[in-house]
Formats: sequence, C-alpha cells, structure tokens
Amino acid sequence: MRFLPVSLTVLLVELADLDETLALFASLQADPVDGIEDMVPAARTLMIRFRPERLTAEKLCGAIATRDLSARITPSDTCVEIPVHYDGEDLADVAGLTGLSVDEVIRRHTESEFTVAFCGFAPGFGYLVGGDPTLQVPRRQSPRTKIPAGSVALAGAFSGVYPQASPGGWQIIGTTPEKMWDLSRDPPALFQPGYRVRFTDLSKSKSVVSVSTAKSAAAPATVQTAGALALKVLAAPMPALFQDTGRFGQTGQGVSASGALDIGAHKAANRVVGNPVDFACLEITLGGFSFEINGRAVLGITGAPCPIQVRDASGRVQTAETYRPISLEPGDVVTLGHAPKGMRSYLAMRGGFAVTPVLGSASTDTLAIVGPDPVTAGTVLTIQSGTKDLVPVSLTEVPAFDHPASGETVVLDVVMGPRSDWFTQAGIDTLSGQLWTMTPQSNRVGIRLAGDVPLERKDKAELPSEGTATGAIQVPHSGQPVLFLADHPLTGGYPVIGNVAEHHLDLAGQIPVNAKIRFRPVRAFADIKPVKA
Repeated sequence: MRFLPVSLTVLLVELADLDETLALFASLQADPVDGIEDMVPAARTLMIRFRPERLTAEKLCGAIATRDLSARITPSDTCVEIPVHYDGEDLADVAGLTGLSVDEVIRRHTESEFTVAFCGFAPGFGYLVGGDPTLQVPRRQSPRTKIPAGSVALAGAFSGVYPQASPGGWQIIGTTPEKMWDLSRDPPALFQPGYRVRFTDLSKSKSVVSVSTAKSAAAPATVQTAGALALKVLAAPMPALFQDTGRFGQTGQGVSASGALDIGAHKAANRVVGNPVDFACLEITLGGFSFEINGRAVLGITGAPCPIQVRDASGRVQTAETYRPISLEPGDVVTLGHAPKGMRSYLAMRGGFAVTPVLGSASTDTLAIVGPDPVTAGTVLTIQSGTKDLVPVSLTEVPAFDHPASGETVVLDVVMGPRSDWFTQAGIDTLSGQLWTMTPQSNRVGIRLAGDVPLERKDKAELPSEGTATGAIQVPHSGQPVLFLADHPLTGGYPVIGNVAEHHLDLAGQIPVNAKIRFRPVRAFADIKPVKA
C-alpha cells in the first residue's frame, strides 16, 4: 500500500488493483477503525476521511497497513440490460483510437458483459469493468462542461452511463432512455456494486422500449400549510438554493455531501435568529432576491454583505444590516441589493423553513440533482412554528473574513497531494508562482481557473478514477485547473495536484468572478509513513 495526503482530514490509500481496493474497503467496513468518517472506493484507491482529533494520519495508516487484502467480492446474480442508441458524438473518435470500424466498436460493446465495480462521480453512476480490452480509450483532452443525461461513455478500462446532465471527460458513444437514478426506487441507483450489465443496440431491436417515467430526484421546496407564516418570493435573478451543513453517509450511492459553500456564514445566519446551526437556510448568489412576509417574523442574513431594504405596508423604507436580527411585520417586503464583495449570502428565518429533506438533508446538490427544488419568483415558503430548541438571537455575529471583490487577490492555503508527483517541478512552481483568475464558467461544482502558464505534467498518462475531496485542485490535460467546491463529483480521472486546506474552504466559496487566486502551499508533498498505534 501507498499512503498519500489529500488534505488535513483526508488521505488516499493506493493499492495494486481494484480487487485489493474492494478487499480493503470490505475489511474496514467489517472491522472499522475509530475515527474514520467516510470512505470512497475507486479503481485502485480508497479515499478516507478521518477525524484528526481522534488519530493522526500516520496512526490511521498504521492501523490499515496490516489488513488482509486476499478477500474477493462475489459477483451478483442480477444482470441489468441497458438499451442504447449508438449515436454518441465521440463514437467516430473511439473507432479511430481503437483502429476499429464504428460497427465493430458497437459489436464489441454489446457483446461484452460488464460488472459494476463501485459507484461514484454522481448518484447512480456505476463504474463498469470487464468489457472488451480493445475498447479501452483515454479520456478527452479537455472535459465537457455538460454531458446529457443517459450518455453511454468509455474511459480507460471503464464503461458507464451518466445519470444526470453533468460535466465530464469520458468518450460518449451513445445514449439510453433508461433512468439510472430514481428516488422512488429502492435502492435509487439502477447499478449496484457487483451487478452484471449488458448493453443492447436499439437499432437492431424489434421490441419497443418504453422510456422510464420515473420521478425526478428533486423534491418540493417546502411543505405548505394554509394560514401558516410564510414568505412569497417576488424576485430571484438567480434561483436561491436550500442548503444546510451537508448530506453525509451517502457516498456508497455516489452522493456527495453538498451543503452550504460558506458553512461559517450559514451557521452564523441561524445563530442570528436563534435557530440550531444545522437548520436549512437559503443560499443566495449575487443578491437581487426579494420577498414579502405575511406575518411577524425574525430574519437573519449573513455572508456576502448585500445591502438590505425593508419596505413596510405603508411604503416606508428602512435599511438593515447583515449579521443582525431583523424584525419583520405583516406585509413587509425585503429586498437584497447586489453585494460589492463576496458571492453568496445566507438567509435564515427564526423557526426554520418547512423544507422536505432528501436522503437526510435539505441541501440542494446541483450536480447530482438531489434535494429541494431551486427557489424562484412566485415560490411560497412556509416558516415553521413551535420549533423546538430555539434559543435567544445572537447579537455578536461577525464575518469570519473580509469578503473578496472582483479583481482582488485571494490567498488560499494548499496541502500538496495526492498526485503532485505527476507534475514537473516547473508545474508545481507554477501553481503557487502565478495568479489564477476565476472564470465565469464557475459554479457550486467548482471554480474553473485560468492562468497565463498551464500546469505542466510529466507525461500524458491516464489516471484511474479515484476519490476527490472538496477543495481538490484537479488538472485536466489543458493544464488549467478546476477547484472543486461542495457539489463536486465523488470521483475523478484527472490528477489532483493539491487541495485547499479546510480552514479556507468557506473563503473559496465566496470568491467572485474575475477575482485572482494565489495558492500558498502549507504542506509539501510526501508519502505518509505509517506509525503503529
């Protein structure tokens, strides 16, 4: 085993192959190590999140190093057939890369039997192994910003089906009408580890294939009750999103934690109104949000310093401050202006929103399409009454940092690894030696960065898919990195040169477009040396 640093609370165990990875994963599930919070298996790595107050990375590695890796996972008797229209935009490229004709690519794909090795990247995305080795092709040089749901694709030794529209770098060879992820199904993912999978060519099928009409993975925003305290959204230039502290414990289904991008501001908003800190808030991007309240309420807004105006029923307008409780009366209209600094504001109501959790959380994951619906103009949101565990409002909340403005430079601490050794010394020096610009092609999934000098790799080798953490600085072949935020995919196939330290993740979530980022390494790359407890 090789033990690689990811961040201050995450490490990566590199193993010889997929069998060893699954054996270690099964061993740690059967006989856990105290302090491990979560694990993400991949092609030949196991990513482990741990609690550093319980044990050090070195002692955790020492507890893992002696595990038996001889056990093998028994394949399932279940076989899933996936009908495919072989019309993918990369089909001709795959033929060229393999030296086969398009018809031969289709024949070999449909005659293969695959096995679901593990789930990752997105809910319902199964990594399929066991196909014809001739069809092993590299990922695209630059990933697409959006691949349609149902796309059947190849990358390295894997085949897979994209459950939702999402970014990705796999080679698309076709599409399927089948739904890979459906919360009305138990389990929601059509592919489960161990399942066998076969693909069929719809152009040669005489039977009629019915398109799935399964329910969306999103849920109604709130539970509405007649006569209840509620607010009506009047304006939302960018849809607001419900967020809480995250959706944990669902990585086995390919579901990441998501949650507020600025957790500190989210918790502060709840404290401002006297709520428990894990209550759902509205995450508002770039201001402009407006609503009318139908009764007495207490409001709190934190994060990016939006100007706040409150107009009462008589038309009188008053200003209010962020990080302070705001008392509202029936008919008051609250409007948030554009924040001169920062990116996201958090809106909390005393008592909390009557929001429906999905898989244990009210967070909306924009990549996975899991969680409550986005909040748009005309939406009515019910506020809970009689909520337990309320406490007095807090009058001492302040921002945790100065919010950056467009054009300003933000310094982010970075832990080097786990794949720093895939880059030349010049590439490593470039990461911290130049400024990177946040581009408009950024969102809750990640910040796409642009620099004058791309990060130089040692070669163009393919990296087997492996777990990624929030804060990962992933580098595609273009050399222009992507900084992963809360809605990032669980696994990825491009090397991660470093990870933003946990104490700077909230700051990263507040960086606006065209701001500059300077990465400051705080820990050099080196393998973790196991220490016996």
